[in-house]
Amino acid sequence: MNITITARKTSVRDSFKDRIDKKLAKLDRFFDESANAIVTVTNEGDRETVEVTIQAQGMFYRAEKTTSDRFDSLEAVVDSLFRQIVKNKDKLGKRLRETAFDAANMEAGEEQEEAYGDFDVKRVKRFTLRPMDIDEAILQMNLVEHEFFVFLNAESNEINVVYKRRNGAYGLLEPTIE
Repeated sequence: MNITITARKTSVRDSFKDRIDKKLAKLDRFFDESANAIVTVTNEGDRETVEVTIQAQGMFYRAEKTTSDRFDSLEAVVDSLFRQIVKNKDKLGKRLRETAFDAANMEAGEEQEEAYGDFDVKRVKRFTLRPMDIDEAILQMNLVEHEFFVFLNAESNEINVVYKRRNGAYGLLEPTIE
């Protein structure tokens, strides 16, 4: 697994980098060598946040934890990622082996600050849509811990959005043209 470490408002010592390598090595058995892990360490006052995003064959796993100690945050994040992977192992095993999706196309484009009319848009994100069924879209949304997920519906060949409702259920937005 290729690991990229980014520090925001702090510096990362070699001892912490070694700890990251050691902890993420436990997850190597689930992925091949082409998997990428992006670790972001942020310090805000007395809060240490560690965020890990693992990208492997078109699938994304993400966890974030904030505590007063970055080592504790790292432990919690790795535990969370391990639970995510094990929980979804049966559902994702087949897709991880068969999917040859270029996940680099899903990475965010350059951050831009543009004015659209009266609104100040702080970030523009571009990504490539790929056909998937509703179950896979919900699974992807849960893995990246987002509230909604835009996808190309494999059945209708239209752009759809799945979202998490307040009661814990899921919703689906399907466009119609008048």
